[in-house]
Amino acid sequence: MAFTQRSEETRTAILTAARRRFAEDGYERATIRAIAADAGIDPSMVMRYYGSKDGLFAAAVDVDLDLPAVGDLPPERRAETLVRHFFALWEGERSSGVLTVLLRSAITNEAAAERMRDVFASQVGTTLGPSTEEGMVRAALVATQLLGVALCRYILRLPPIVALDTEALVASLAPTVERYLTEPV
Repeated sequence: MAFTQRSEETRTAILTAARRRFAEDGYERATIRAIAADAGIDPSMVMRYYGSKDGLFAAAVDVDLDLPAVGDLPPERRAETLVRHFFALWEGERSSGVLTVLLRSAITNEAAAERMRDVFASQVGTTLGPSTEEGMVRAALVATQLLGVALCRYILRLPPIVALDTEALVASLAPTVERYLTEPV
């Protein structure tokens, strides 16, 4: 039992260090050696548990957006609920920096960009309705708004966007998202 517990603690330390390093340095500049040093272990342990940098990255950015079911809500509440949830993920403890890691890395790395596309297509697309061409377009338009604000607020840290409180962001963003959810595309 002690071996299993140590193994899990090592995995957790590696993932925590990897998320921090990928968030700070991006995928390209983060190294297995630096991640291992941050975790206080030998680099061979990272390889033992995750096989490669790609394997470690995939584990570090395993994202479940846990989106609320908006289909049963009145149409005028769907966008606000979705946007509010999105900011709660970014600003709350639940995200553990995973979304920051994924977004920062997706800018410069094709594998990370593909992971981001998969997350938004599968999770946002599914939440918004049937997987039709129109539904995919709607999900993509919603993603442009959510990811654009996230990029400006959490990665680029544009002062006017950072200065806005969450309620102001939700109030500003929800009408645009609502339009994407309701008007013809």
